[in-house]
Amino acid sequence: MFPEYTANLLAQSLDAIDNIKEQASTEISALNISDFSINIGITIMLAFVLGQLYIRFGRSLSNRTTLARSFVLLASTTMVVITIVKSSLALSLGLVGALSIVRFRTAIKEPEELVYLFLCIAIGLGLGADQREVTGIAFGILAVIIVLSAMATPTDKQSAMFLTVTCTPSDTVTVPAILATASQFCNRVDLKRLDESDVILDVALHVGLSDIDQLESCRQALRELDSSVKVSFFDSKHV
Repeated sequence: MFPEYTANLLAQSLDAIDNIKEQASTEISALNISDFSINIGITIMLAFVLGQLYIRFGRSLSNRTTLARSFVLLASTTMVVITIVKSSLALSLGLVGALSIVRFRTAIKEPEELVYLFLCIAIGLGLGADQREVTGIAFGILAVIIVLSAMATPTDKQSAMFLTVTCTPSDTVTVPAILATASQFCNRVDLKRLDESDVILDVALHVGLSDIDQLESCRQALRELDSSVKVSFFDSKHV
Protein backbone atom coordinates (compact mmCIF):
# COMPACT_ATOMS: atom_id res chain seq x y z
CA MET A 1 0.00 0.00 0.00
CA PHE A 2 2.69 2.47 1.00
CA PRO A 3 4.86 1.91 -2.12
CA GLU A 4 1.81 2.46 -4.34
CA TYR A 5 0.82 5.63 -2.43
CA THR A 6 4.38 6.96 -2.66
CA ALA A 7 4.52 6.26 -6.38
CA ASN A 8 1.23 8.08 -6.97
CA LEU A 9 2.38 11.07 -4.90
CA LEU A 10 5.66 11.24 -6.82
CA ALA A 11 3.82 11.06 -10.14
CA GLN A 12 1.48 13.88 -9.11
CA SER A 13 4.44 16.02 -8.03
CA LEU A 14 6.22 15.48 -11.34
CA ASP A 15 3.05 16.36 -13.24
CA ALA A 16 2.69 19.57 -11.22
CA ILE A 17 6.30 20.54 -11.96
CA ASP A 18 5.79 19.88 -15.67
CA ASN A 19 2.66 22.02 -15.65
CA ILE A 20 4.51 24.90 -14.00
CA LYS A 21 7.33 24.67 -16.53
CA GLU A 22 4.87 24.57 -19.42
CA GLN A 23 2.94 27.53 -18.05
CA ALA A 24 6.12 29.56 -17.53
CA SER A 25 7.32 28.80 -21.05
CA THR A 26 3.98 29.76 -22.57
CA GLU A 27 3.65 33.00 -20.60
CA ILE A 28 7.20 34.12 -21.33
CA SER A 29 6.79 33.46 -25.05
CA ALA A 30 3.60 35.53 -24.95
CA LEU A 31 5.47 38.67 -23.93
CA ASN A 32 4.82 41.45 -26.41
CA ILE A 33 8.13 42.71 -27.79
CA SER A 34 6.66 46.02 -28.95
CA ASP A 35 5.20 46.75 -25.51
CA PHE A 36 8.50 45.80 -23.91
CA SER A 37 10.39 48.17 -26.21
CA ILE A 38 8.02 51.03 -25.43
CA ASN A 39 8.22 50.40 -21.68
CA ILE A 40 12.00 50.25 -21.56
CA GLY A 41 12.20 53.41 -23.67
CA ILE A 42 9.93 55.24 -21.22
CA THR A 43 11.95 53.82 -18.32
CA ILE A 44 15.21 55.16 -19.74
CA MET A 45 13.66 58.58 -20.38
CA LEU A 46 12.13 58.93 -16.91
CA ALA A 47 15.30 57.71 -15.18
CA PHE A 48 17.39 60.20 -17.17
CA VAL A 49 15.06 63.06 -16.23
CA LEU A 50 15.20 61.95 -12.59
CA GLY A 51 18.99 62.03 -12.74
CA GLN A 52 18.95 65.59 -14.04
CA LEU A 53 16.56 66.62 -11.28
CA TYR A 54 18.85 65.04 -8.70
CA ILE A 55 21.93 66.82 -10.08
CA ARG A 56 20.13 70.17 -10.26
CA PHE A 57 18.05 70.16 -7.10
CA GLY A 58 19.68 67.53 -4.84
CA ARG A 59 21.41 68.60 -1.64
CA SER A 60 23.40 65.52 -0.62
CA LEU A 61 27.13 65.77 0.05
CA SER A 62 28.05 62.88 -2.22
CA ASN A 63 28.95 63.27 -5.88
CA ARG A 64 25.48 63.65 -7.35
CA THR A 65 26.64 63.42 -10.95
CA THR A 66 28.24 60.02 -10.37
CA LEU A 67 25.19 58.62 -8.59
CA ALA A 68 22.80 60.00 -11.22
CA ARG A 69 24.61 58.02 -13.92
CA SER A 70 23.41 54.78 -12.33
CA PHE A 71 19.73 55.77 -12.37
CA VAL A 72 19.07 54.65 -15.94
CA LEU A 73 20.75 51.27 -15.42
CA LEU A 74 19.00 50.67 -12.08
CA ALA A 75 15.53 51.53 -13.37
CA SER A 76 16.02 49.56 -16.60
CA THR A 77 17.29 46.48 -14.77
CA THR A 78 14.35 46.58 -12.37
CA MET A 79 11.94 46.94 -15.29
CA VAL A 80 13.43 43.96 -17.15
CA VAL A 81 13.34 41.74 -14.05
CA ILE A 82 9.72 42.58 -13.25
CA THR A 83 8.69 42.07 -16.89
CA ILE A 84 10.19 38.58 -16.88
CA VAL A 85 8.97 37.34 -13.50
CA LYS A 86 5.52 38.95 -13.35
CA SER A 87 3.96 36.29 -15.58
CA SER A 88 5.40 33.22 -13.87
CA LEU A 89 5.05 31.98 -10.32
CA ALA A 90 8.08 29.74 -10.77
CA LEU A 91 10.28 32.64 -11.87
CA SER A 92 8.96 34.81 -9.04
CA LEU A 93 9.97 32.19 -6.50
CA GLY A 94 13.35 31.92 -8.19
CA LEU A 95 13.82 35.67 -7.87
CA VAL A 96 13.04 35.51 -4.15
CA GLY A 97 15.64 32.77 -3.74
CA ALA A 98 18.24 34.75 -5.67
CA LEU A 99 17.65 37.90 -3.64
CA SER A 100 17.99 35.95 -0.39
CA ILE A 101 21.72 35.52 -1.02
CA VAL A 102 22.39 39.13 -2.03
CA ARG A 103 24.26 41.27 0.49
CA PHE A 104 24.50 45.05 0.19
CA ARG A 105 27.77 46.10 1.79
CA THR A 106 27.89 49.78 0.79
CA ALA A 107 26.13 51.98 3.32
CA ILE A 108 23.95 54.82 2.04
CA LYS A 109 24.78 57.71 4.35
CA GLU A 110 22.49 60.34 2.81
CA PRO A 111 18.71 59.85 3.19
CA GLU A 112 18.21 61.81 -0.03
CA GLU A 113 20.22 59.23 -1.96
CA LEU A 114 17.91 56.48 -0.69
CA VAL A 115 14.83 58.45 -1.75
CA TYR A 116 16.06 58.86 -5.32
CA LEU A 117 17.15 55.22 -5.55
CA PHE A 118 13.66 54.15 -4.46
CA LEU A 119 12.21 56.43 -7.13
CA CYS A 120 14.34 54.64 -9.73
CA ILE A 121 13.11 51.28 -8.49
CA ALA A 122 9.52 52.55 -8.51
CA ILE A 123 9.88 53.58 -12.16
CA GLY A 124 11.18 50.13 -13.05
CA LEU A 125 8.45 48.38 -11.06
CA GLY A 126 5.65 50.44 -12.56
CA LEU A 127 6.70 50.07 -16.18
CA GLY A 128 7.71 46.44 -15.67
CA ALA A 129 4.13 45.83 -14.55
CA ASP A 130 2.95 47.70 -17.69
CA GLN A 131 1.41 50.52 -15.63
CA ARG A 132 2.45 53.39 -17.90
CA GLU A 133 -0.24 55.92 -17.00
CA VAL A 134 0.09 55.48 -13.25
CA THR A 135 3.89 55.59 -13.41
CA GLY A 136 3.92 58.66 -15.67
CA ILE A 137 1.41 60.59 -13.56
CA ALA A 138 3.16 59.70 -10.30
CA PHE A 139 6.55 60.69 -11.72
CA GLY A 140 5.18 64.01 -12.97
CA ILE A 141 3.70 64.83 -9.56
CA LEU A 142 6.92 63.91 -7.75
CA ALA A 143 9.01 65.93 -10.23
CA VAL A 144 6.85 69.00 -9.60
CA ILE A 145 7.22 68.50 -5.84
CA ILE A 146 11.02 68.30 -6.20
CA VAL A 147 11.17 71.52 -8.24
CA LEU A 148 8.76 73.44 -6.01
CA SER A 149 10.61 72.34 -2.87
CA ALA A 150 13.88 73.61 -4.33
CA MET A 151 12.29 76.91 -5.38
CA ALA A 152 10.74 77.37 -1.94
CA THR A 153 14.12 77.02 -0.26
CA PRO A 154 15.52 80.53 0.33
CA THR A 155 18.69 81.27 -1.59
CA ASP A 156 21.66 83.06 -0.13
CA LYS A 157 23.60 85.61 -2.14
CA GLN A 158 26.82 84.56 -0.49
CA SER A 159 28.83 81.67 -1.86
CA ALA A 160 27.62 78.37 -0.39
CA MET A 161 30.33 75.75 -0.16
CA PHE A 162 30.98 72.41 1.45
CA LEU A 163 33.94 72.22 3.79
CA THR A 164 35.36 68.85 4.77
CA VAL A 165 37.94 68.46 7.51
CA THR A 166 39.74 65.13 7.84
CA CYS A 167 42.29 64.46 10.56
CA THR A 168 43.55 62.14 13.26
CA PRO A 169 41.56 62.57 16.50
CA SER A 170 43.51 64.35 19.24
CA ASP A 171 43.02 66.69 22.18
CA THR A 172 43.51 69.76 19.98
CA VAL A 173 41.35 68.62 17.06
CA THR A 174 37.79 68.00 18.20
CA VAL A 175 34.42 68.68 16.64
CA PRO A 176 33.76 71.75 18.83
CA ALA A 177 37.21 73.12 17.96
CA ILE A 178 36.58 72.67 14.24
CA LEU A 179 33.15 74.31 14.46
CA ALA A 180 34.48 77.21 16.52
CA THR A 181 37.35 77.82 14.10
CA ALA A 182 35.11 77.72 11.04
CA SER A 183 32.57 80.03 12.68
CA GLN A 184 35.24 82.72 13.09
CA PHE A 185 35.65 83.13 9.34
CA CYS A 186 32.40 81.86 7.78
CA ASN A 187 29.09 83.71 7.72
CA ARG A 188 27.18 80.48 8.25
CA VAL A 189 28.26 77.05 9.49
CA ASP A 190 25.98 74.00 9.39
CA LEU A 191 27.17 70.55 10.43
CA LYS A 192 26.06 68.10 7.74
CA ARG A 193 27.94 64.90 8.49
CA LEU A 194 30.24 63.50 11.15
CA ASP A 195 32.21 60.26 10.87
CA GLU A 196 34.53 59.35 13.72
CA SER A 197 36.65 56.34 14.62
CA ASP A 198 39.78 55.68 16.64
CA VAL A 199 42.01 56.55 13.69
CA ILE A 200 40.13 59.21 11.73
CA LEU A 201 37.77 62.14 12.21
CA ASP A 202 35.81 63.35 9.19
CA VAL A 203 33.61 66.45 9.50
CA ALA A 204 31.50 67.87 6.65
CA LEU A 205 30.18 71.42 6.97
CA HIS A 206 27.98 73.61 4.79
CA VAL A 207 29.44 77.09 5.05
CA GLY A 208 28.76 80.55 3.67
CA LEU A 209 31.68 82.65 2.42
CA SER A 210 31.66 86.22 1.11
CA ASP A 211 35.03 86.25 -0.63
CA ILE A 212 38.22 84.31 -1.23
CA ASP A 213 39.95 86.00 1.71
CA GLN A 214 37.51 84.38 4.13
CA LEU A 215 38.18 81.01 2.55
CA GLU A 216 41.95 81.37 2.82
CA SER A 217 41.80 82.58 6.44
CA CYS A 218 39.54 79.68 7.39
CA ARG A 219 41.80 77.19 5.66
CA GLN A 220 44.92 78.45 7.43
CA ALA A 221 43.24 78.49 10.84
CA LEU A 222 42.03 74.90 10.44
CA ARG A 223 45.45 73.70 9.28
CA GLU A 224 47.03 75.28 12.37
CA LEU A 225 44.93 73.09 14.67
CA ASP A 226 47.07 70.05 13.91
CA SER A 227 49.54 68.83 11.31
CA SER A 228 47.24 65.92 10.37
CA VAL A 229 44.37 68.22 9.34
CA LYS A 230 43.33 68.03 5.68
CA VAL A 231 40.92 70.69 4.41
CA SER A 232 38.77 70.60 1.27
CA PHE A 233 36.40 73.23 -0.10
CA PHE A 234 34.03 72.57 -3.00
CA ASP A 235 31.08 74.36 -4.52
CA SER A 236 27.80 72.84 -3.38
CA LYS A 237 26.04 73.76 -6.63
CA HIS A 238 28.16 71.43 -8.76
CA VAL A 239 28.53 68.40 -6.51
